[in-house]
This record gives sequence, structure tokens and C-alpha cells, in this order.
Amino acid sequence: MSFWTNKRIEDAVLICEDLCKTYPGLNRPVLDRFCCQIPKGKIIGLLGPNGCGKSTLIKLVTGLLVADRGEIYVDGKRRSEKTNALVSYLPERTYFNNWMRVEELLGFFAEFYEDFDMELARKMLGELQIDTNAKLKALSKGTKEKVQLVLVMARKAKLYLLDEPIAGVDPAARDYILQTIIGNYNPEASVIITTHLIYDIEPVLDEFMFMGFGGKVLLSGVADEVRNEKGKSLDELFRECFRYAPPTETFRR
Repeated sequence: MSFWTNKRIEDAVLICEDLCKTYPGLNRPVLDRFCCQIPKGKIIGLLGPNGCGKSTLIKLVTGLLVADRGEIYVDGKRRSEKTNALVSYLPERTYFNNWMRVEELLGFFAEFYEDFDMELARKMLGELQIDTNAKLKALSKGTKEKVQLVLVMARKAKLYLLDEPIAGVDPAARDYILQTIIGNYNPEASVIITTHLIYDIEPVLDEFMFMGFGGKVLLSGVADEVRNEKGKSLDELFRECFRYAPPTETFRR
């Protein structure tokens, strides 16, 4: 599929039209007229080098940032405080207070989100052998990230935005986390994953988008179709696509 056509996709869970975002002190926009349409029921990899605007895009969709120009629609509705209830967001960094217990976080999510499935969350924590009575400060970085992912995936959202969901966990836990993502999201929803660990994540991707600097879409499509057409993995294609990109950039992610 193409992530952008002039004709709107009827079942798109996310539409971005001509998004522009510039940070003070930078001489180029992080996103420059970025456009995309994301259909329902897909797991999509948003892949690109640091500074290309992946995290900026996610923060615009969640309302953590405001676009300089452009429109965002979530499940057919213009982005607003109301559409925030349709989005489940996993930030790149853990944001919970270290003094909190896992049990307290469960209660917090249950109270704050009407779509939170407590039974599912406890089931996943049990499978990961995470003690719900433990304080976050007693957990390893990887375990904290697992807890945060469980809480995010236990919601019945329309759009899941996962920013580097497996970056801080050991390789042995990655398969479980990927299966958690596949098995626990609403089939009417879509999941957007940003990651640099393309080799690990690509088996679960339905579709993908390679994002270059300024939010330019360099390559996108159905993962299996592109792999068959090119005769290469997404990881190999990514390395080729960005082989000549500058090694350092001053842009924010």
C-alpha cells in the first residue's frame, strides 16, 4: 500500500496532512509537509535514523507537541483532547515515579483509563514473573520497561504508539514482548512501532515506512511484498537506504 494518496482511506485510524514542525534554533524543519494514512488492523514500523522526526510525529499525535501547520485525524476525528482517549502511548523513556509499586500503577491506570483491562494486565505481568508488590526502584531498567509496555497494551485503544518498545530489554524477553504486542491489541486498532532494532521487529510488521530527514517518506509498503520484490530483508533495505546519510545531525527526534 501507499501511506499517502490524495484519496482518503475510509478505514484509516490515523491521517496526517501537511504536518510541519520546527524547533527554535534549528535551521530546518523536523517535519516538512509530512503526510500519511494508516489503516486499521495493522502493525506498522516507523523506521528511520535519529533526528528524522519519528518521536516528534508521535508526540504531535498524542498532543504532547503542537504542529506549526497541518492536520491530524484519529479514527476519523480531528486531533483533540477527546482523541487522546483513543491513543495508547509508550514513550521511549520510563516516566513513572520510582517510589510507586506495580500494584499502585495498575490502580492508577484502571482509574484513569476507562478502556484499561485489569485482568489482561495481571495476566501479562504474571507471565513475565513480575511481582506486583515490588517498587519500581527495586526493578531493573528492562523490567520497568516491561511493566510500562504491559500497562500500555492492556488498554483497548484504537491506536497504539510504541516508541522503542524493545530497546532496553534482554534478547530473551524480546520474543515475548513482540508476541504481547501481536496478541493483545484491538484488531480494529493499529500499532505504530519506532525502533532501531529492525532485525528483531520486522517479523511482526504488516507494513513499514522508512522516514528520512524532514519527515520525507523514502520507502513504504507491505513488508512481505517489498521483501519478495527486493529479495532482501527490511533490515538490509534500511542499511542500504541510509548508508550515505550524515552520521550526525542536530535535529531532534
